[in-house]
Amino acid sequence: MTSTAKHREIEDLLRSQAPQVLGALVRRYGHFDVAEDAVQEALLAAAQLWPETGLPDRPLSWLIRVASRSMIDLLRSDYARRDREERVAALGPAGEDAPTATPATGAGEQDDSLILLFMCCDPSLSAASQIALTLRAVGGLTTEEIAAAFLVPDATMGQRISRAKQIIKKAGASFRLPSVTELPDRLAAVLHVLYLIFNEGYVATSGRELSRNDLSAEAIRLARMLHRSLPDEGEAAGLLALMLLTDARRPARAKSDGSAVPIAEQDRTLWSQALIEEGTDLVTAAMSRSRLGPYQVQAAIAALHDESARAQDTDWRQILALYALLERLDQSPMVTLNKAVATAMVAGPEAGLNLLAQLDDDERIARHHRLAAVRGHLLEMAGRLPEAVLAYQEAAQRTTSIPERRHLQARAARL
Repeated sequence: MTSTAKHREIEDLLRSQAPQVLGALVRRYGHFDVAEDAVQEALLAAAQLWPETGLPDRPLSWLIRVASRSMIDLLRSDYARRDREERVAALGPAGEDAPTATPATGAGEQDDSLILLFMCCDPSLSAASQIALTLRAVGGLTTEEIAAAFLVPDATMGQRISRAKQIIKKAGASFRLPSVTELPDRLAAVLHVLYLIFNEGYVATSGRELSRNDLSAEAIRLARMLHRSLPDEGEAAGLLALMLLTDARRPARAKSDGSAVPIAEQDRTLWSQALIEEGTDLVTAAMSRSRLGPYQVQAAIAALHDESARAQDTDWRQILALYALLERLDQSPMVTLNKAVATAMVAGPEAGLNLLAQLDDDERIARHHRLAAVRGHLLEMAGRLPEAVLAYQEAAQRTTSIPERRHLQARAARL
């Protein structure tokens, strides 16, 4: 195995073990905020040591033991009173036989990871803080990696994560799964956070790269974990299906210069048939046995796109019907925006433009570059080329993504 492959294997292992280590510490000691810092120190120690020494016989127990020692040191420094220090020290590090140190492939992995995911998506946190804390605590990413993904300074992201941990501490969140009555709202928050993480990875909102594969891959990993843990939750299956069906197109999404390729112009032979089949099977099963939700409908729309061998074969009438259904489930301007495209494909571009006009006064999207980009596309379809050029130029000015700006400027120049 090459050195690069070895480092990648260790990185993947550490990322998958991080929730288990954090779960073991929080179960034993409490103090989510301190435990999370201790886990990061243990992961860093392993990342530096294991490439040289090789993996220990029981990596999870090694990580828990090192993290426990680190946590005791952190607690000792945080608490001046001797009785508190002695009480924490008396607990001792969680060693090879610690009851919480369950094997990574056992049921404990799912339980602890799921509990941590719900804790990180506490409703008292903002969406930005939920995302950052989820990537740090459950995803095992470093503060620097998360900051790089969202193009903010390391210090800014560190402060965001620190504030999130303090809010959870003040809220007195307990290390348990939500009750039956709490689950629907908390699950909705978790699904929303994973959806946002995936979207930021699939289409980076800013920067030089069209996408961040590490973020979308992490969102898929967490969505798989959530679906395995809650197999009867239709929306968990729907979200995973949506991610897989969307990610299947990744190989065809960018040109050699990094600029975006619209779905209608993509080489569909490059799409991953394995992901398309998996996602289609997931959403089909979910829609047949559970209450319909917006993620399932979005996945069904994605499946219709993916199943078409050519862009002109796309069943736009069925897609339009699904968007009408989705609009009843999710009053989002983005849904209306996408419905306008489907309307244009079925009833003509002027019908789509009329629908877009309804969004001009919606402050949630009125200044978004996608509204101008879609308007440019529909104006081009309608043959109103001077107006289309202006719309594309407006969209290019508004986007903070360099590849998207390059694509929009190219469309304007072509016209």
